Amino acid sequence: MGLISENYNKKLLSKIATNDGHGENSAYFDGWKAYENDPFHPTQNPHGVIQMGLAENQLCFDLIQEWIVNNPKASICTYEGVQDFQDIAIFQDYHGLPEFRKAVARFMEKVRGDRVTFDPERIVMSGGATGAHESLAFCLADPGDAFLVPTPYYPGFDRDLRWRTGVQLFPVVCESFNNFKVTKEALEEAYKKAQESNIKVKGLLINNPSNPLGTILDKETLKDILRFINDKNIHLVCDEIYAATAFSQPSFISISEVMNDVVGCNDDLVHIVYSLSKDLGFPGFRVGIIYSYNDVVVNIARKMSSFGLVSTQTQRLIASMLSDTIFVENFIAKSSMRLLQRHDLFTKGLGQVGITTLKSNAGLFIWMDLRRFLENSTFDDELKLWHIIINKVKLNVSPGCSFHCSEPGWFRVCFANMDDATMKVALKRIRHFVYLQPSKGVEVATKKQYCRTRSKLEISLSFRRLDDFMNSPHSPMSSPMVQARN
Repeated sequence: MGLISENYNKKLLSKIATNDGHGENSAYFDGWKAYENDPFHPTQNPHGVIQMGLAENQLCFDLIQEWIVNNPKASICTYEGVQDFQDIAIFQDYHGLPEFRKAVARFMEKVRGDRVTFDPERIVMSGGATGAHESLAFCLADPGDAFLVPTPYYPGFDRDLRWRTGVQLFPVVCESFNNFKVTKEALEEAYKKAQESNIKVKGLLINNPSNPLGTILDKETLKDILRFINDKNIHLVCDEIYAATAFSQPSFISISEVMNDVVGCNDDLVHIVYSLSKDLGFPGFRVGIIYSYNDVVVNIARKMSSFGLVSTQTQRLIASMLSDTIFVENFIAKSSMRLLQRHDLFTKGLGQVGITTLKSNAGLFIWMDLRRFLENSTFDDELKLWHIIINKVKLNVSPGCSFHCSEPGWFRVCFANMDDATMKVALKRIRHFVYLQPSKGVEVATKKQYCRTRSKLEISLSFRRLDDFMNSPHSPMSSPMVQARN
């Protein structure tokens, strides 16, 4: 779009339509575009870009498909379920199907180990977690107000909470020396800086488990967070969309589990965002959930949900699936096992070539440390390295600067959105990259040393364990990666 045309549109259209608030001009979304323009395919485009910038869970679709085949009545588009077509097609109540809200509430309880209960009457549906976050922002803050957000954080928050609401996000700076832990000191410092800038803080947004870190907030940290927001009398929005992706100890702890442990906790300040995009792998279904302990917020958010309802056809299918207790328990257990296996195989492959990652036990990604490959410790050099990885190595990984990380050199790498064979190709490309890319403070191997190392790597990364896994009944479906659409 030319300058004249751009200026013309700014006069003709609204500020929201013509501003850059969507955040699509960041390196995070540029990586998706690079993949879309040259997508990897094992036979049709074997030298294309491998999508490792999309946090999708594709490891358990065989379980989902098996359930659908065995339960045809769950869909109104089958012979067995078509008799309910009219009732589902004309249902318009923005409260949602009662059986849907009940099933989602029970699933949220199962994911949290049945240690807490959720009231189906507080379940408010929305068009994915994106819609849920925006609705909460509209409910809790006015244009110009701010939410504190620990860094690094999901780039989409800039779109979800800021673009149409006018709300600001103010960083709570977390650092690598303590594994990016959210501390009382960091929270207080961010709040003080916001006040000094005459910014009204209306809430704190946390992501637990963390995207992009893959870490879980412990019970004491959650208590500190609750004490902080109660002391400041600000809201707490807890994004728990990765709750069921915890694959090893320590187990996930929901904010709902610790509220009673904090004396004087004002429940009206606590709100949970959930969805089925990550835990079940259904981003295309656009099932987002607001669970608020505030009656007024529940009422207003439900009215706002008219702008982003979940289709009744989807509600009916989800209600039937999540009401199957045996399926749910089996799915949660097998998903956790497969995520652990994929995480371990991938991080061990990185470790073989000296690449370290932040210790994590949840999520669909790892936080990869490439600081030693930066010529200078700057975000400009981080982006230079990222361009090499995208354009030469042909891997779409996401640079830390797009997550507002305070330190250059960190990258998020997704590992659950591809089949096993594609993961092998990705690790092979990374091995070649490490050999060819000089690293600061690390002696570059000679060709002879590399050949010897490569020989050892080919043995250690022969993937015999992976091949056994692929041939077992527990193997995820081997299907090409889908193109990023959301």
